[in-house]
Formats: sequence, C-alpha cells, structure tokens
Amino acid sequence: MKIGIINGPNLNLLGVREPEVYGSQRFEEYIHQLKVMFPSVNIEYFQSNIEGEIIDCLHKWGFTKSGILLNAGGYTHTSVAISDAIAAITTPVVEVHISNIYKREEFRHKSIISKECVGMISGLGLKGYALAISYFFE
Repeated sequence: MKIGIINGPNLNLLGVREPEVYGSQRFEEYIHQLKVMFPSVNIEYFQSNIEGEIIDCLHKWGFTKSGILLNAGGYTHTSVAISDAIAAITTPVVEVHISNIYKREEFRHKSIISKECVGMISGLGLKGYALAISYFFE
C-alpha cells in the first residue's frame, strides 16, 4: 500500500508554532512513528506553503497512491483550486486537521475541500494521521 501525506502552509512549523494548538512534536519525528506503526505501508510525505505545489503533488500522486492524507492548512477554507484538484484525481483523499476546526475562529468552520474527500478527521492531534491511514485498511 502506498500512502501520500500532504501538509499545507505553516505546517512546516509544527513543534514550534502555537504548541497549545498543534502540540510540540515536529512532523518529521511523527512521520518516523507512522512508519514504525505501519511497516507494510510505503508512506511518502510532502509539505508546501505554496498552493500550486500542493495541486501539483495531488496531480502527481492522484493516480498512483492507494490514498492521500491532506491537511491543506489555511487553504482548506479558501482554495477552490485544491478542491478542483481533488475532484480531478482517482485516489481517495482523507482531509486531516490537527486542531478541531469547529472550536476555532468562525472562518475555519467551512471547508471548501470536504465535499471532494472521502472523509475528514479533525481535532485529534497528530493521531488523526494514523487514523486516516487505518481507514485505507478497510
């Protein structure tokens, strides 16, 4: 099984950025833990602060992976283009958010990309990524 994880803007600062919201673990450390938890899964990781690069990655992986986990960060609430890219690919996408977007500012309560995803995990911290990978074992 091949799983791609795409993290959007500002998620390169995990472990440093607002630890009370996002925790204190860097994502690179967590990726290692995911690979230990799921040894039979080939996990590939991509992070970008640039919308077009996220779209390019969706296009690249969208016909070859078993699944994609996407935390689009702030683009979740603004990017019609990312939503269109998810709609254009055949690989199923699970939307993942570290924080509970419904406990945050009102503008974060609306996800433009959700309608194109098979599901969403929100508010369970980094554990949401492991839960999303588990979905693809069903």
